[in-house]
Amino acid sequence: MSTSSIMQETRQLPGRRAALRDRRALALAIVLGAQLMIILDMTVVNIALPSIASGLHFSVPALSWVLNAYTLTFGGLLLLGGRAGDILGRRRVFLAGIALFTVASLAGGLAQSAGWLLTARAAQGVGGAFASPAVLAMITTSFADGRERARALGIYTAVVMGGGSLGLVLGGVITEWVSWRWVLFINVPIGLLVIIAAPLFLPETARQPGHFDVLGAVASTAGMVSLVYGIIRAAAAGWGNPVALGALAAAAVLLTGFLYHESRARQPITPLRLFADRRRAGSYLTRLLIVAGMFGMFFFLTQFVQEILGFSPLRAGISFLPMTAALFGVSRLSPRLVSRFRPWTLMVTGMLPVVAGMTWLSRISPGTGYLAGVLGPMVLIGAGMGVVFVPLTMASLSGVRSEDSGAASSMVNVMQQVGGSLGLAILVTAASRAGRPAAGHAAVVHGMASAFTLAAVLDVLALVVVLTVMRPGPGETARTAGPARAAVAEQATE
Repeated sequence: MSTSSIMQETRQLPGRRAALRDRRALALAIVLGAQLMIILDMTVVNIALPSIASGLHFSVPALSWVLNAYTLTFGGLLLLGGRAGDILGRRRVFLAGIALFTVASLAGGLAQSAGWLLTARAAQGVGGAFASPAVLAMITTSFADGRERARALGIYTAVVMGGGSLGLVLGGVITEWVSWRWVLFINVPIGLLVIIAAPLFLPETARQPGHFDVLGAVASTAGMVSLVYGIIRAAAAGWGNPVALGALAAAAVLLTGFLYHESRARQPITPLRLFADRRRAGSYLTRLLIVAGMFGMFFFLTQFVQEILGFSPLRAGISFLPMTAALFGVSRLSPRLVSRFRPWTLMVTGMLPVVAGMTWLSRISPGTGYLAGVLGPMVLIGAGMGVVFVPLTMASLSGVRSEDSGAASSMVNVMQQVGGSLGLAILVTAASRAGRPAAGHAAVVHGMASAFTLAAVLDVLALVVVLTVMRPGPGETARTAGPARAAVAEQATE
């Protein structure tokens, strides 16, 4: 190659790098827009439930299934969705999931009966289960390890964790100003935009050779559905309910059989080697415990501000904005923090305000005001979560083989989904039992305080897992710090 050709290539290199960064930024915006839509649908209907009940004549017991129909299918099919992306191509599976989610959202908004809406919500869960694992897997494979990936995961964390509280805000706004039907209709233009833009900016991943582990897929799906259903049933009918106990027993048998089968399968749906790394296994358990406390906190705090403080649906939704802002803001700082501090240090540091905020909430009483007893804890929890979840997600995905990235991403989502369902069931049971001796608002608030206390205990357990299971050894410290510093140096030279 001549000297002039080399000089020309050198001059073009910065432009190519900038074009690549722009393309990846657009790809990231597309997949995170889709992920936000999926996450919002877990909470956006919460505040709309009374309007849905009156509009479609739901009974009180049946109303909970507007949430549960989505949770069951989403949680039960996540492992299958992740494996499908590995074998068939992640963009293809992502688009199929988003298309189903969009059509189901339109059908749900047009629903004329309770059964119609529940069927649409279940179909939304199926679409989300196939699309969601592909989002995190595509982020992992598109962004190099170090600061670049930390920046992408920071935005992902803000979307996933902030989306839950943002859903409460949007649910209140849409329900009060328009109609509950637009809580579902709003997904249609977003889904269509993603379907049009994704083929233009998202590269297709290579198909992994192999076949579907049908037995593993059936066992994992049936086991996860049984587990989530058993937890939901126990929350509604008590932990002694025969149906709940039967579902949990079936889940134990199915999931035990699933683990045995996966240990012997040639091409497992969930490679058990994912759990061989101590810190990765610890990150899954930590996520389950944190999300268990956080989803319960959303459930009870939403009731507290409406039933005790007398907030309207719109005002109740807006009351969660400080938490959302704190989480989004701190998550955006995470790439800089990851480049300067060890991930383990950040996880420990972030858990401290989470524990403090949840402990603060456990002190609520009928006389507690929003500014004095709710705002401060929400900001602490939001800021702490923003610090914790980026390094936690990095620990879950670090060192994962390319062919296993879909399965690893699915496991992150599974821990989040099961953690939310399990935490809600446990905290609802604790609140109902603690509130029995009292009467009226005093009983309700006493039960909530007990639930927040238990959520604080779950957060303490998560901190213990980080301190013990995820603690890096002396040799591991240098190996984990090196890539991040190298990435920072590379960023500085560009």
